[in-house]
Amino acid sequence: MSEKSSSSGSEEDVDPESGQPVELGGVLSKWTNYIHGWQDRWVVLKNNTLSYYKSEDEREYGCRGSLCLSKAVITPHEFDECRFDISVNDSVWYLRAEDPEHRLQWIESIELHKAESGYGSETSLRRHGSMLSLTSAASALSATSTSSFKKGHRLREKLAEMETFRDILCRQVDTLQKYFDSCADVSKDEFQRDRVVEEDEEEFPTRPDAGEYNHNNNGSKEKLFSPASPKGMNGIDFKGEAITFKATTAGILSTLSHCIELMVKREDSWQKRLDKELEKRRRIEDAYKSAMNELKKKSHYGGPDYEEGPNSLINEDEFFDAVEAALDRQDKIEEQCQSEKVRIPRLTPVPPGDAYSTIGTHRFATKVEEMVQNHMTYSLQDMGGDANWQLVIEEGEMKVYRREVEENGIVLDPLKATHSVKGVTGHEVCHYFWDTDVRLDWETTIENFNVVESLSDNAVIVYQTHKRVWPASQRDVLYLSAIRKILATNENDPDTWLVCNFSVEHDKALPTNRCVRAKINVAMICQTLVSPPEGDKEISRDNILCKITYVANVNPGGWAPASVLRAVAKREYPKFLKRFTSYVQDKTAGKPILF
Repeated sequence: MSEKSSSSGSEEDVDPESGQPVELGGVLSKWTNYIHGWQDRWVVLKNNTLSYYKSEDEREYGCRGSLCLSKAVITPHEFDECRFDISVNDSVWYLRAEDPEHRLQWIESIELHKAESGYGSETSLRRHGSMLSLTSAASALSATSTSSFKKGHRLREKLAEMETFRDILCRQVDTLQKYFDSCADVSKDEFQRDRVVEEDEEEFPTRPDAGEYNHNNNGSKEKLFSPASPKGMNGIDFKGEAITFKATTAGILSTLSHCIELMVKREDSWQKRLDKELEKRRRIEDAYKSAMNELKKKSHYGGPDYEEGPNSLINEDEFFDAVEAALDRQDKIEEQCQSEKVRIPRLTPVPPGDAYSTIGTHRFATKVEEMVQNHMTYSLQDMGGDANWQLVIEEGEMKVYRREVEENGIVLDPLKATHSVKGVTGHEVCHYFWDTDVRLDWETTIENFNVVESLSDNAVIVYQTHKRVWPASQRDVLYLSAIRKILATNENDPDTWLVCNFSVEHDKALPTNRCVRAKINVAMICQTLVSPPEGDKEISRDNILCKITYVANVNPGGWAPASVLRAVAKREYPKFLKRFTSYVQDKTAGKPILF
């Protein structure tokens, strides 16, 4: 996984200039749906947002989806050490990292971005001041109030009156406050004056009225202290202001009463609207519950937790039903395709038999020879005396045997089938089984394949992916396919044709998270029996019979219920043999016999 930066929740993950977590980008496997399964996606963690693109090269075309991490819940998977889930409300992303270390790295980086997302973090308090929040709230409230009463003209008029009364009341309160302040100042001056007079009287005792008057030269008396009047009280009619204040408050109360009456009258209308909205919401909730119940009844579950695996949430019976239903659908689609498809004749020249009788010189030549000898020794043995082989299917000339083998809970049952087909030779059967040019003409379980390397004229390395059968994971297989002609040691015995396919490894086809890599060891072994024609007639296809022995040892590479694997093998192998042998008969009909 290539990443722009690493993130482990340390101080190094924070930009020193902005104080924000740095950007993180890399490849993660994302669960898409039950058809396509896990797909590699380029995922970017930036500015508290997790976005994904189909690939790094397609970032300029815009992301395919994003999640805001403010309220995200990150859940590491209980059993899969590389997987973690991110959920925001009803949206869930299932992600898989390359290894547990990368999973931990992503989780810690996401948690760091989430902590700095603006929900109670220090950076959020720095970014959003309290005055801005209060202003926004007041604006929103004002806008809501205005929009709520667009049709209430009388109510708006009364509210305007309330604004006018408020202005008048504020002015009157200011006036009265000035008056009270002036009164307080006068009282303070009188208190100071009385205190001075008392001190003088103690030092110079006089008659009780001596200090109150001053005797002029003309013999008249003059008051020593003139009556004090509050500062700023000139021009203020206190009684008038009090009456006006009382009238203003009465007007406010009267207007409030009118507002209440108007709102009571409109309450019925609003209540009807509310009841209608509640009823609509109830119907939507009922429909949602009904849809969820129907979804639970269906076999197609949405997430990877319902895929195959020992911890799958789907039980064995449901798993079997889902696989069987998927196979039935594939069969119907294949039948329609076969009826509509017009086969284009392919000119595939068949090399002479001698070209296949030599041992190759490529790097896998020794392994191929070993596999050929093992199949010639063990695969052609008669199973009559071996009690471990169980006959599971017998249809005409075809018999299918199975030996039950399990290893670490994984079913590894070897299968062996014998069949006799008239009108074709062992060379022809093995040629069409080995030739990749006609593979898709008869093989219906393959989604795509390609030849990774041609080792020689009779050996190739092939990579192929098989169609997915949900809830089983999609499988791929990388194998060497070789075709050989084994000359008979006794002149009375027929020659043997053999195609062996066995798993190998190659740098150009490494395992991926998208598919589970299966291991195979398969052989198609054929011998041609010829019955003498009557008289001097030439040998025709009516005189030849091909005895086929097909053996398969398959390791599915992952967990699936044993009963399901055995049932699928019992169902699919006979269909495969019938389909393939019918194809060979159609291809060789009317053509020269190739021994």
